[in-house]
Amino acid sequence: MTQERTPIQRKIRSFVMRTGRMTEGQKLAMDNGWPKFGLELGDGRIEPEKLFGRDAPRVFEIGFGNGDSLFEMAQQAPEKDFIGVEVHTPGVGRLLHHILEAGAENIRIYKEDAVEVLSDCLPDASLDTIQLFFPDPWHKKRHHKRRIVQPEFAQLVRRKLKSGGTFHMATDWENYAEHMMDVMEAAEGFENTAGQGQFQPGRPAHRPETKFEQRGKRLGHGVWDLIYRKI
Repeated sequence: MTQERTPIQRKIRSFVMRTGRMTEGQKLAMDNGWPKFGLELGDGRIEPEKLFGRDAPRVFEIGFGNGDSLFEMAQQAPEKDFIGVEVHTPGVGRLLHHILEAGAENIRIYKEDAVEVLSDCLPDASLDTIQLFFPDPWHKKRHHKRRIVQPEFAQLVRRKLKSGGTFHMATDWENYAEHMMDVMEAAEGFENTAGQGQFQPGRPAHRPETKFEQRGKRLGHGVWDLIYRKI
């Protein structure tokens, strides 16, 4: 008798695993910095107060890229603790290099799927801010299901934010900005800090302008920021 196999459902990822060459400095930073500043999905649920040695406002950033803007934010707000997630290894190495060079203590890093980290590693109602800056827009219509901002994700964000905490998104793709708006305006438990159906009037002061963003502006690209508060 042949046993029927249950088909394995492949998880839809909102990102592409990209390989990239690390510099010698980034490799050294990974070797020296990861044991202290790196976090693993397999370690399970964290206790932020023990992790940072204090109870402070906490910011969680999804996809920090090369790490420059996250590092700048952490340097400008030493009273806050930052947890960043990025799957691109050279970006992780670059951020660790910044951290070691500056002696920063208020940043920790995951090199994992951010959705899994949020779901499995962050306690509920533990974050003051969740940031999602310039995620992959998956601009082809057949790929829109890969966009990270979906109704289910909005409710995961809501669960992890403290009451009054904020979800800050930014994109330079107008279609994705409209998609974000549609999802978040319909999401239960949020209010738009700019007013219903409105984008932020400009780049919020706490979000550094990246080189990527500056290049886009020179090419005439717009940037849309959205900030939703958990109510």
